Amino acid sequence: MTIAQQDSTETQGTGLQKPLQGIRVVDLTRVLSGPFCSMLLGDMGAEVIKIEPPGQGDPVRAQGGIKDGLSWYFASFNRNKKSVELDLRDAGDKALLAELIRGADVLVENFRPGVMAKMGFGPKVLADLNPRLVSASVNGYGSTGPYIDRPAFDFITQAMSGFMSVNGRADQPPLRSGQPITDLVAGLYTAFGIVSALRARDLNGRGQHVESAMLNGILSFMAYLASEHLMTGALPERTGNDHPLVAPYGLFRASDGEVAVAPSNDIILRRFLRALDLEMLLEDPRFDTNPKRFARRDELNALIDARMATDSQASWIDRLNAAGVPSGKVQNLREALEDPQVQAQEMVIDLPHPGHGTVRMLGFPVKLSETPCEARLPAPRLGEHNDEILTPLRAALSARAGAGKT
Repeated sequence: MTIAQQDSTETQGTGLQKPLQGIRVVDLTRVLSGPFCSMLLGDMGAEVIKIEPPGQGDPVRAQGGIKDGLSWYFASFNRNKKSVELDLRDAGDKALLAELIRGADVLVENFRPGVMAKMGFGPKVLADLNPRLVSASVNGYGSTGPYIDRPAFDFITQAMSGFMSVNGRADQPPLRSGQPITDLVAGLYTAFGIVSALRARDLNGRGQHVESAMLNGILSFMAYLASEHLMTGALPERTGNDHPLVAPYGLFRASDGEVAVAPSNDIILRRFLRALDLEMLLEDPRFDTNPKRFARRDELNALIDARMATDSQASWIDRLNAAGVPSGKVQNLREALEDPQVQAQEMVIDLPHPGHGTVRMLGFPVKLSETPCEARLPAPRLGEHNDEILTPLRAALSARAGAGKT
């Protein structure tokens, strides 16, 4: 039994509705930030209708590894969605989209600011079509300011946000994050904004607009690095795997490889050094305060490395965690996905895709005890749901046109 089948069976047994069950989402997004957002809504039970250009679809359909004619990249970010083909330059298809919006709860798009208005779906039009609609935009820089017309890309917003400036070692150039983090953060914030706006609609009776920008999202992740700079005016230095505020902290060399250790305060530091039989260092005048340890970090790290070299990674990780010291192995992606804790958390799931076999993908990071996330639908074929969605819309348009003639 796949994870998806198991979740479905358990949910049906409870008789409980999913958190977003009954919410219809019109999804005009493509590539990553927007599709990640709409996938999260679908995972929570929303009906997500993905609008794609006829014959082409989302560009990601042709990107990444292709197996049995299916992009696993596309499949991993477009589960729990239905696909409908509409040409948004065609008046007839625009009318169908307008009819779809009339009955929707959410519209999400990731065009540049102003594109929706040029297509004929600006804020006033959307409000006239559906006053209860929650519309949402995912973009690079927001809809005000001097950069709104710039094309946005994850690498560029990583660079511009200061995020890259703090990654890497002091003697090396800034480094980007390996994963497209600004895309993912923006999509996550947009989903959070949408569910917040839906709750506000419950309270106030009307929809509103939600916006999340890649630059803003990653800036909000600068955490204590930003607060320290705002207080002191000093720029944070690149410290590699060392912590910018405390020492010791980072990777230390056991006999057979490195161990990540995070003694983030004095209590945990004492546990760490006690486990290493180096607690006396806390009384050493060279290392008896954090500023002193920070100033002589290389010297202190060398003493710790010498002690940890006497035993293996596994032994130290067991001993340190038992002592209440956060520690672990630096795992590659295969090791991480096969880790027994990751497996226990069902963070890798198998989802059957008719005609394409079974696709393995990342699971659900949010765990709800009563209404768990569920992979109800595999990523759709292009236009797979044209008849299901468009036939009633065409009937509604005909009825509306007939009523207008009487």
